[in-house]
Amino acid sequence: MEAPVPVRAHLERIPESLIEVLSLDAEAEALAAEYIRDGAVGKNQRADALHRAIATVARVDVLLSWNFKHIVNLRRIHAFNAVNLKQGYPVLEIRNPREVIGDE
Repeated sequence: MEAPVPVRAHLERIPESLIEVLSLDAEAEALAAEYIRDGAVGKNQRADALHRAIATVARVDVLLSWNFKHIVNLRRIHAFNAVNLKQGYPVLEIRNPREVIGDE
């Protein structure tokens, strides 16, 4: 699904030199499998598990998402972070973009 126009507009203003593309690797695949196995997300939300796992393995500061059902959801954030801690990873801040870029 494509992001809403205002979201794309914010992204287009980010200088390319500040954008880092993260890749899926075996470590992130394994962590995503743990999220699913532990029930943080269901099997049908594998893409969401991979998204979260890639960010965790890369040790990003904050994961921004508009996905309020499977990612920016307090119950799921706690579930993801419980798995992270069990697997030796730090907790990851998960926020919606408005918390970071404002409402303008």
